Amino acid sequence: MRYREHFDRQVAREDVWIPTRDGRTHLHARIWRPADAGTAPVPALLEYLPYRKTDWTAPRDAQRHPWYAGHGYASVRVDIRGHGDSEGTPGDEYDAQELADGVDVVNWLARQPWCTGRVGMFGISWGGFNSLQIAALAPEPLKAIVTVCSTDDRYDNDVHYMGGAVLGVDMLAWAGTMLAFASRPPDPTSVGQDRWLPMWRERLEALDPFLHTWLAHQQRDDYWRHGSVCEDYSAIDAAVLAVGGWNDPYRDTVLRLVEHLPGDRVRGLIGPWSHQYPDRGLPPGPAIGFLQETLRWWDQHLKDEDTGIMREPKLRAWLNDPVPPATSHDVLPGRWVGEPDWPSGDVSWDERPLGRGAAPVLVRSPQHTGLDAGRFFPFGNASDLPPDQREEDGRSVCFDSQPLDERVEILGRPRVRLRLDSATPRAHVIARICDVAPDGSSTLVTRGVLNLLSRHGRDRAVEWTPGTYGTVEFELNGIGYAFPPGHRVRVALSDTYWPWVWPHGERGGLTVLPAESAVLLPVRDSAADEGRAPIRFEEPEQAPPLPVEYGRTGEPTPERLVTHDVAKGEWTLEVDPNYGGSRLYPDGLRYEESARETYRIRADDPLSAQAVSEWTIRLRRGDWDAEIITRTELRATAAEFIMDSRMEARADGETVVERAWHRTTPRTSG
Repeated sequence: MRYREHFDRQVAREDVWIPTRDGRTHLHARIWRPADAGTAPVPALLEYLPYRKTDWTAPRDAQRHPWYAGHGYASVRVDIRGHGDSEGTPGDEYDAQELADGVDVVNWLARQPWCTGRVGMFGISWGGFNSLQIAALAPEPLKAIVTVCSTDDRYDNDVHYMGGAVLGVDMLAWAGTMLAFASRPPDPTSVGQDRWLPMWRERLEALDPFLHTWLAHQQRDDYWRHGSVCEDYSAIDAAVLAVGGWNDPYRDTVLRLVEHLPGDRVRGLIGPWSHQYPDRGLPPGPAIGFLQETLRWWDQHLKDEDTGIMREPKLRAWLNDPVPPATSHDVLPGRWVGEPDWPSGDVSWDERPLGRGAAPVLVRSPQHTGLDAGRFFPFGNASDLPPDQREEDGRSVCFDSQPLDERVEILGRPRVRLRLDSATPRAHVIARICDVAPDGSSTLVTRGVLNLLSRHGRDRAVEWTPGTYGTVEFELNGIGYAFPPGHRVRVALSDTYWPWVWPHGERGGLTVLPAESAVLLPVRDSAADEGRAPIRFEEPEQAPPLPVEYGRTGEPTPERLVTHDVAKGEWTLEVDPNYGGSRLYPDGLRYEESARETYRIRADDPLSAQAVSEWTIRLRRGDWDAEIITRTELRATAAEFIMDSRMEARADGETVVERAWHRTTPRTSG
């Protein structure tokens, strides 16, 4: 990493309040801009998040916002209404109020005397989501966005559902995380010593756990269509640079945006990365000079400079070379490839039957199949990636190819077509593609899920009629990967995948006809790169890091711990999400954070599934001391989901607000 301390333009920083259209609520913003922008106006860049600019994202913000300002932009970080230091109460994620406020911020920025009137938006995850969604609302000043690790489809490519199946792991974990995050107080140094406690009480009284809403909408309905830009790609007029990583769950959005956004104002970039900005150097790498690459995008679309970025291939993607399975890789081997169009003429479908003349096979996995899935959101931590899949393969039904005679490269979303019968009206099918080395080690390449209730569309639930065969086909997550000669391609099928997929209430089984089933691989022509210019990026560069001291609260615990109670037949997965631990900031703020997720299930009982998220957050500076303790639990009967949440907020050790929620909702699809 190279740290840039001196820029062509001197950088100034200020905190301001931005009004919204209701006339009552102001959003708190931090602006880095050239000191001479009053006489030489610049375009503005907006990052718009609920994650607290004064502490939680402050280290990350310091890496990029001053850097953009030094290169001739006003780089602006805004807390969403009801979060951080902004006024108002928190709402649902990406609700209409959040997006309307975002439009107000874009228009306000464009009106400032230091702004040229042209605005860009960028962000990762939540900030990438609302960049796309606000672009679809088309405020006139918004000319370009950079959306990183985001989705165009809030139902089928987010933390709630996958293939129509309830995501047990992040449906619960992210709802629990956001209950804790939304409970955090404003900072007295920003809002005033006399305002912070009344503002905090107002927020806490308005809280409602997201989990209630998410599980109330188990099919793709208008709730999920809101904010899903795939409903109308043509609504986006701004230029879009879509960025993802093969180890991030949102990478398929990059492929869809490149395919479906109109005109020639979109480019896609997929690296080997996890759920992180590509310049941060967190595993897996290699990292790239992402700030420089985005500067090319901004200069092209906000300053009308020909930077050459629109002559880059429409899709630039990292093609992974094989590595032995491990839960972390500092750097993955591979190479960059470029596709001038997507879908690509360089990619063709290779259909491989699962068996020839083979007898029907029964897929009936133990309920703890999936414990070796790895983290749904890899963050660059030591236990994030899937380990050797041999144990998972042993709990599944596997179909192996013969050893490959030559290298096979795939790029895109593989598909699985299955001829099957289900013993129960409700069932899941999970397919994994693995690379099996000559020593028997099994590396997960990609996977996909289908809730059979959703086989006719995600907007409806149609039960299976046991005793009848039908054909289902579904996509797996996109990947760029090279299988070497001598390795085997394995397709592993299971009907459970805990805790990623919340199990249906009845244990059944699937009967699959291998001869009438197939895997379809998107094979890329190995000669496609001949004559094309190589794809290169600069080395990572950032502004100097914020001098933050990092530590942990309490005794260290394993990031990911699996235990098996043999007598009870119960498996327990305990997870420390490790978002950054505790921190001491230069202004004296001590931010302490600890979290634990626990997932339990018995191997023979889908109704034994239980997921719990527990958080403790404490903020201290001088005589200011605020603490939040939350617990969120999800379990189910055959007929309904059961949700229990509680939150306690303390100031100076005394309880300020204490709340508890109990909800149930029918299992319509889950």
